[in-house]
Amino acid sequence: MASDLSFVEYVCDQMSVAGIIAFRKMFGEYAIYCGGKVVALVCDNQLFVKPTFGGRSFVERVTEMPPYLGAKAHFLIGDELDNREWISKLIRITESELPLPKPKKPKRPKNKKSATALVAKNISHFRTAKGTVR
Repeated sequence: MASDLSFVEYVCDQMSVAGIIAFRKMFGEYAIYCGGKVVALVCDNQLFVKPTFGGRSFVERVTEMPPYLGAKAHFLIGDELDNREWISKLIRITESELPLPKPKKPKRPKNKKSATALVAKNISHFRTAKGTVR
């Protein structure tokens, strides 16, 4: 079941004290960003925060579940989501412990012709005194 956009907007509003919060739809669910880092996922209208040591000690009684089949376990946030200060502090702690994302590699041109094709094309345009070489 996909998450509702209204729930995702509510989650982002609740953690807005933590900094610049953004979200992006991914595979029918949503990734939550803080400071350019993915700090949480919203799947099936539930909030899953990436696990960190600081986050674990802050939450105290942690409920861990994978947000989707095959994923690593994340912190499942329940009623604490309604506490704006608490969730914002957890997101700040999580963001500070996560590494920056790796820079993306530059894209290679799609229409990269082989050297053989370029040579063949150029040969067909050669002209001699007696006419075109083929």
